Amino acid sequence: MKKILFFCCAIALFASCKSKTLVVMSKGAADIDVAAKTIKAKDGAGHEETAVTLGGGSIVFKLNTPAGEATVELKENGLYVVNVKNDTIIGGYQQYSDPSVSQQVITQEKLKQQIDSLQLLSEGKNVSAANRNFFILPNQAVKVTDNTAAMIVGPYHRMRSAEKVDGKAPEVYRFYSIKEVREIIGKLQALTVAPKV
Repeated sequence: MKKILFFCCAIALFASCKSKTLVVMSKGAADIDVAAKTIKAKDGAGHEETAVTLGGGSIVFKLNTPAGEATVELKENGLYVVNVKNDTIIGGYQQYSDPSVSQQVITQEKLKQQIDSLQLLSEGKNVSAANRNFFILPNQAVKVTDNTAAMIVGPYHRMRSAEKVDGKAPEVYRFYSIKEVREIIGKLQALTVAPKV
């Protein structure tokens, strides 16, 4: 009985130590050394994401990236995104529905609201943890949520829907490169112009 109790306590202690998840977004592969607390990245090809699970307490990582050298501190438990690209990453919470209801007609008024919201976001305005949106400059890390099981969808990913888990909608955060956001704004603006007859 004592062995079982000790084993259960050890599992609970081990699980509580794993209190942070860090998602590293890079252009090309990033070299993440958890023991040395360093992240090195070069300006490679394509977008890559690597998730690592970390222990509790305040953790400081040294960054060496195309944007230069920096340090980021992860103070609280939760899910973090660190940008080691030489480009700004923008994103926030998204309500994904199941595929059968993901396509819907959108009004011109709603379309204009989306354009305004994206323009503000691309300028780093109206950004806050309370709004659950993020403007992540190169060599910065942000805490996205307390929920380390939340989903992070990175730039250039074409995810359009997500299935419910145990009857609940998943907590999903969608991120884009600033170039992608500008392209999306251009496409949405084109939809606000009436076709010529």
